[in-house]
Amino acid sequence: MSEPKAPTPAPGDTYKGWLFKWTNYIKGYQRRWFVLSNGLLSYYRTQAEMGHTCRGTINLATANIAVEDSCNFVISNGGTQTYHLKASSEVERQRWITALELAKAKAFRMQAESDDSGDDSTSPGGGQGSGSRNSEVQSTLRTLGSKVEDLSTCNDLIAKHGSALQRSLSELEGVRLGGETSEKIRQVTERATLFRITSNAMINACRDFLALAQAHSKRWQKALQAEREQRVRLEETLEQLAKQHNHLERAFRGATVLPSSKSNPAIDSKGPVPVKGDVSDEDEENEFFDACEDVQEFITVPADPKYHRSGSNVSGISSELGMDDGTTSLDEQSLGSNPESPQSREVVPVRKRRSRIPDKPNYSLNLWSIMKNCIGKELSKIPMPVNFNEPLSMLQRLSEDLEYYELLDRGAKCQSSLEQMCYVAAFTVSSYSTTVHRTGKPFNPLLGETFELDRGQESGYRSLCEQVSHHPPAAAHHAISERGWTLRQEIALASKFRGKYLSIMPLGSIHCIFEKSNNHYTWKKVTTTVHNIIVGKLWIDQSGEIDVVNHRTGDRCHLKFAPYSYFSRDVARKVTGVVTDKDGKAHYVLSGTWDEKMECSRVMQSSRGGENGTDGRQKTVYQTLKAKELWRKTPLPEGAENMYYFSTLALTLNEPEEGVAPTDSRRRPDQRLMEQGRWEEANAEKQRLEEKQRTVRREREREANHNGSPAEEVKEPADKAEEVEIASEPSETTYKTETLHGSHPPAYSSGHQDNYKPMWFERQVDPMTGEPTHIYRGGYWEAKEQGNWDSCPDIF
Repeated sequence: MSEPKAPTPAPGDTYKGWLFKWTNYIKGYQRRWFVLSNGLLSYYRTQAEMGHTCRGTINLATANIAVEDSCNFVISNGGTQTYHLKASSEVERQRWITALELAKAKAFRMQAESDDSGDDSTSPGGGQGSGSRNSEVQSTLRTLGSKVEDLSTCNDLIAKHGSALQRSLSELEGVRLGGETSEKIRQVTERATLFRITSNAMINACRDFLALAQAHSKRWQKALQAEREQRVRLEETLEQLAKQHNHLERAFRGATVLPSSKSNPAIDSKGPVPVKGDVSDEDEENEFFDACEDVQEFITVPADPKYHRSGSNVSGISSELGMDDGTTSLDEQSLGSNPESPQSREVVPVRKRRSRIPDKPNYSLNLWSIMKNCIGKELSKIPMPVNFNEPLSMLQRLSEDLEYYELLDRGAKCQSSLEQMCYVAAFTVSSYSTTVHRTGKPFNPLLGETFELDRGQESGYRSLCEQVSHHPPAAAHHAISERGWTLRQEIALASKFRGKYLSIMPLGSIHCIFEKSNNHYTWKKVTTTVHNIIVGKLWIDQSGEIDVVNHRTGDRCHLKFAPYSYFSRDVARKVTGVVTDKDGKAHYVLSGTWDEKMECSRVMQSSRGGENGTDGRQKTVYQTLKAKELWRKTPLPEGAENMYYFSTLALTLNEPEEGVAPTDSRRRPDQRLMEQGRWEEANAEKQRLEEKQRTVRREREREANHNGSPAEEVKEPADKAEEVEIASEPSETTYKTETLHGSHPPAYSSGHQDNYKPMWFERQVDPMTGEPTHIYRGGYWEAKEQGNWDSCPDIF
């Protein structure tokens, strides 16, 4: 017996609602939010999870739908996925069954049509062909309209005759056997005949309508697809023309040798096509993210409309992100010629960088096969294979902080320090975007190892990293741009292994100095957590707080990286922040995610009185203008999942280059062998380099002892920075894993034990932070120009 059907959604609509899903015998049925769209049935724990966390999806094209009882039904794809579902009522269950059947039929039909490539198709012609197609469409629509009217008429007749037949049957049941019986039976027979005739007419009309729709649907779909493809081609052509146009503008400005003060303001106001990190006009209508009550301490609401009017009392607001001191707004800045850089330059062909590396081999790793060979050995001597690594060194990973250098280029052009702070804050967040899928461990640098990143032609900056200490491990980094900024840092990493996860705490400060304004910014990095170390799939999260401080003006940006929570209703990997001046007044609110984008909103007014936070205090309510995009992550290259999830920049970091120092990471043999997929040879070469470094270290210690300055004895771990220590207490076992700089104190908090003097950096006390740190002392790029590397040690 078929059950009565409730009103159903249209076949193309998305159907949503709550259902109870069987989980296990302990929890039983649990309430879940289900979404039916495009032939896929997905479910979420709550409606808020729809944006980021899908709990499961089943394709209805190959699924079986079975009804168990009045409220229960089962969906299975014949494999591993089976959903036992229960609706709140029989009517609700029937609505879902009908919607699922319609979606299944549509998905099956679309799948069959996509596989059917042998159908004939007519290519669109010129104007005459277009006119004939229009007339054909109009004629078809009129025919379909008439068929719909026939269906409506038949429907009315069926309803009328059906009611009459029902009355006759009711009367027949109440008639006693006698003379009236034959007359009543005759009437029933006549009405049943009328009903049958009408039903046949209805069926025939439906058949004609279906045949006509099927005959034209494929042609319309192909015509629509052709229009879409033509539109995409036109958009790509326009984008290419716009890029060529702006490239010619930049070339023209460089060739005319005009001072920036006399340059054409119309050209300067345009600037080139926005690149990574530019403010996007596409997001004009994007509202600012609402605050998460468990993480943020403030709430944002749209500003009063008076702030959007051109006659506002706030001077200098020429757009939604204008400055209150009359300076240039974020979306008005020109990315054209930099007045600090040379305005006349020869056009030099830019080197074509590689876009692929050999695919990662699918080698299985058995942890027991590693540990069984280490029985009886000293734990600090256990060698770690390259199977855990990625073919980049930590110095190269440190250089990846410059992936979105354009943010600092734009910050260098800012007239306002508060506006500049927004770009610096976005830059600090962007450095984490490459880590979301990068679960491989970078190679630990050898003492004295260097890495240069010379992007002077393409991007206007040069970068140099050097491993300046090994006990404790520390790496120094210095980058300078001809567009008016300098970035330097010395980083050490303390790590704690908690069993299920590994926490990595970067130690040391990062400095960014802008030449034009003399603004000096400092900040520290947040904690990186690697989850599922023992069992499960590795995944990475960033959490903590960052204070970006402008030491010249006192401006500050407080950023919060919200840790991932399974129960959180907010978007995953969220970052929020507030830019304040030296008096604590808020000027900008920042929001976004560290793996996708950052936006900022201009604060028009702030007040207390929002809902109470977790500590009982009232939250600050900021009235803001619409959000503007500061930075957006560049999509990973095609096939990145087979290339260690490297970004476009990361793919080029280990590309061989002529003229680099002999200590450069590109010349490291074990790293090169791993990149080529020769992992067994890489492991053997890695052990050779480790033993060579231990020998050099012992030689250096003997020399120091002979000269009367004995070095402190420190055990040398197998991988230079990977060791496991077992506590003496039998009841307490502590694992300490060092990825680059271990759990030792940072370089600036204890004396160096290596008796090693770096080649290109020297140890000084930083005047801003008061911390001992390594600062670039010069000479590297001059040595490269001369080709003189005689002073470099032989570390490989």
